[in-house]
Amino acid sequence: MDALRSELDTVSLRGMRVLFGTTRGRGPLWIAPLHLGAFLSRMIGLRLMKRCDLVHVNVASSGSTARKLAVMLVARALGIPYAVHLHGALYEQFYASLSPSRQRLIKRVFRNAARVIVLGEIWRTFAVETLSVLPERVAVLPNAVPTPVRVRVPDPHGVTRLLFLGRLGERKGSRILIQALSRLNDKAGWRAVLAGDGEIEETRRAVARTGIEWRVEVPGWLDPDETATRIAASDVLVLPSFAENLPMSVIEGMAAGLAIVATPVGATPDIVKHGETGLLVPPGDVEALTVALAQLIDDSALRERLSEASVRLHREHLEIGAYARRLISLWRETATCH
Repeated sequence: MDALRSELDTVSLRGMRVLFGTTRGRGPLWIAPLHLGAFLSRMIGLRLMKRCDLVHVNVASSGSTARKLAVMLVARALGIPYAVHLHGALYEQFYASLSPSRQRLIKRVFRNAARVIVLGEIWRTFAVETLSVLPERVAVLPNAVPTPVRVRVPDPHGVTRLLFLGRLGERKGSRILIQALSRLNDKAGWRAVLAGDGEIEETRRAVARTGIEWRVEVPGWLDPDETATRIAASDVLVLPSFAENLPMSVIEGMAAGLAIVATPVGATPDIVKHGETGLLVPPGDVEALTVALAQLIDDSALRERLSEASVRLHREHLEIGAYARRLISLWRETATCH
């Protein structure tokens, strides 16, 4: 969101004004209703002053959906068209777990949306087939990141540097990754960093148990500057997830020219084409993951080819400037058609 906000400051909005608001806010969960109430009050006030022509609603599962339902229902009551932007790796499972009445309510607010924005083709199918959204109202807009400022520097000793970025734990596949790395312990010429929040101590203990702590670092959560530094000091981005929407870490890795190893979950296959812009392995397949990592450790020409293809894909389709212009176009089309 910060990257988009910064980018919108640099592009021509041609008479459009974009205001940002939050329904959750930072701090303890009990404060969230206060943020939601403040947001709704602000939206109503802007509408009364005829200064609100469209509401863009970012929706994920659980509490996000609960809060955003209120926003969308109030927007419709006020006659404000709204665009739903669907996020969340587990939204399909979340929806399936709801009661029939809750499902009907979610389907209704999605069908009533002037526009539904999704991150990939699999989510377009979900919106149309499960949520009954009209196909012409669904727009695919993949996530995007800026072109990195830091230039990636090769390791002076020729070591292949592997990087995992994400929440440590089962869903992102860090446990599977440790198993794969342990099978590579006898192979020379690599080291790895597993960075993120979640199961930090558990991950460090698992690394120690498998005897790879001398070449695998678990620094914990990284702030944006530290993340950029780690990416610039890496060669391969590995994310063996079991569920995703469209992972930002993969796009960040592509932007910096890292070779990608990922799983074909969510919209990841839209951008990671096996053997072209990365390597795909089945979720949970330790052997396939081990083979893919060994291949990239051993084959510098393959790493370079995948790196070049990733950078090209990012610059052409996943750069934040193009993303902002496309989003502005969608906002303008949606607001003027209603």
